[in-house]
Amino acid sequence: MRTINRVRAGAVIVAGVLALSACAGSSSKSGGGSSSSSTGAGSSSSTSAANNSKPTLEIGVQGPLSGSNQALGLNIDWGVKLAIQEANAKGDLPFNLSIKESDDQGDQSHGATAAQLLIQDSKVLGVVGPAFSGPSAAAGSLYSSANLVAISPSATNPKLTASGFKTFYRVVANDNIQGKAAADYMVKGLKATNVYVVDDKTQYGQGLSTAIVAELKQDGATVETDSAPQGTQDYSQLASKVAGSGAKAMYYAGYYADGGVFAKALKAAGFGGTMVSGDGSKDPNFVTTAGKDAAEGWQFTCACLDTGTDAKYAQFVTDYKKLANAAPGTYSIEGYDAANTIISVLKSLNTASPTRQQVADAVGKVDYQGLSKEVKFTPSGDISGTSVYAYKITGGVITLIGDISKMPGIGS
Repeated sequence: MRTINRVRAGAVIVAGVLALSACAGSSSKSGGGSSSSSTGAGSSSSTSAANNSKPTLEIGVQGPLSGSNQALGLNIDWGVKLAIQEANAKGDLPFNLSIKESDDQGDQSHGATAAQLLIQDSKVLGVVGPAFSGPSAAAGSLYSSANLVAISPSATNPKLTASGFKTFYRVVANDNIQGKAAADYMVKGLKATNVYVVDDKTQYGQGLSTAIVAELKQDGATVETDSAPQGTQDYSQLASKVAGSGAKAMYYAGYYADGGVFAKALKAAGFGGTMVSGDGSKDPNFVTTAGKDAAEGWQFTCACLDTGTDAKYAQFVTDYKKLANAAPGTYSIEGYDAANTIISVLKSLNTASPTRQQVADAVGKVDYQGLSKEVKFTPSGDISGTSVYAYKITGGVITLIGDISKMPGIGS
């Protein structure tokens, strides 16, 4: 599988009108699948499918489009581009759509600035993102004050939907749900009675580790915890502590750029337990950074769905590959569904000049059948669905194990 890992230089914002084959759903559980082949287009190019007599509205994307964890942001970005291409090619909207990208590098300190760049553009009627929890925390109140809806395909810190952000939504289960699933998987599935949990001190890592530790203790496991901040260069001392702890499993709550380095150190330290991480590390770049030998056998939990070889997703995979020149990755399909949720709302409003308030109000009531799941939100902004999946690296490739809730000894 090719990995999207392209460093973007120059301007932080790039806008473009994109076109592809038909498919945008309605806000009443219609449509969600890709149905035709891509003709391909760059993120800043116009295509003949856009009708120049119509006004142009924009869907923003905020996430790490550069930096050490850019692959996760670019996965989402290409999913949004595909959704916009399809909507423009179908031609049944009273406007053209374009994408406007804002790069926060996955860094909380850049979250507010990235949000402001989208907020100040009156053509932006909805945002897919922010991708990471830290930037989401920094940007949430700004989007809320601007009445600009932000649907994250991947930000999972539980506090985000309890912070009073009235326009923030997400299409993945939060880390209270992932944390419980991960803990149950380690204790009931992997039979680990003692677990070592390490976080990267980010909003994401700390939120996930807190939820995991609470459920591990509820399940009767012995738990040790530690932290290593993002950007740590030498994990040898921490890896030795984990290896000497006697833990049967170790969970790393952080992103792949650091997780891969930690994996190398654990291999060198001789840790013999099962190594598990979360959605932030579930990317082929984890294998690249760790090396195939050190990465082998690592497992991941994620409230995200890989398209795999399921025929249901075949056309989406084909179209995505033609557009991105790479296979879909973690959160590609969630980015696609988040964008199509916004598009379905814009279509339902049936006007060439919708307001941000109209869009935000409609998103709160939306019931859209996406490709990966039904998109329907709780009053707090969380997705109604709660599926969390387990994955494993085998032969250097991340493969699906299954839905944790349906595994023997875990599911009800």
